Amino acid sequence: MSQAKTPGIFMDCLSHAGRLGLGVRPRGICRLPAWLGAGLLLAALSGCGEPAAPLAPPAQASALPGADVARGRQRIAEYGCASCHTIPGVRGPSARVGPPLRHLASRAYLAGVLANTPGNLVRWLRDPPAISPRTAMPNLGLSEADARDVAAYLLTLR
Repeated sequence: MSQAKTPGIFMDCLSHAGRLGLGVRPRGICRLPAWLGAGLLLAALSGCGEPAAPLAPPAQASALPGADVARGRQRIAEYGCASCHTIPGVRGPSARVGPPLRHLASRAYLAGVLANTPGNLVRWLRDPPAISPRTAMPNLGLSEADARDVAAYLLTLR
């Protein structure tokens, strides 16, 4: 393979054309100008350093009227959530089945599929397999009231 004699970033035309879906079988080397290569690099790095805007405002327990944080903590113990999750403020075995729930209120997503909002957290707690059929988390049969209380407690975990 040969390279052009001017400075720049070189790439195999065939792989470039393939990525673009051109179905072309070019010969030789494509040359991108140095300024374009540098621009692409700067564009890729421009997202580094600054945190992305949240998908939703930080979830607050107060967004669940009538829910009780203390009762939520009690329900977490009663339903045995600490059998699978490590949950600050709730005693249980050294669980490693489900993810630790510390800082749950600061997360962007619930279970990797739902924006972290109070309503979505209640939906998830009521019937996880209905939202994500391949989840390992079972439907524990939480009532709407219990799910709201549990969500209120979990939303205090920042």
